[in-house]
Amino acid sequence: MSIDPVEFERLVEEALDSLPERFADLLENIVVVVEEEPNASDLDVMDDPNGELLGIYRGTPLTQRSYSSFRMPDQVAIFRGPILRVTRSAHEAKRQIRETVIHEVGHHFGLSDEDMVY
Repeated sequence: MSIDPVEFERLVEEALDSLPERFADLLENIVVVVEEEPNASDLDVMDDPNGELLGIYRGTPLTQRSYSSFRMPDQVAIFRGPILRVTRSAHEAKRQIRETVIHEVGHHFGLSDEDMVY
């Protein structure tokens, strides 16, 4: 499966644009980036060392914040290489990108993996 980097980023933006307005309006001080592969510290969160990490939330969930302190922007990273390795068609990749974006944004809102259907 191959999707060029520019198209992949467009699909991530499309996924963000598809978020319901009530959630999109709450996405302040967060950056969504596309990276080719997760780094070693990203992989530390993996339960299955043979699995693929499709995305990661790097930050403090809204449910755990005190608003009196200054914070650098949180970050959601979507990993292009792993997503393309686990999908077999452009349609499947688009679906997986959207699910990954929603999943990682869910972590920003304080949802655990068990709380989410993705």
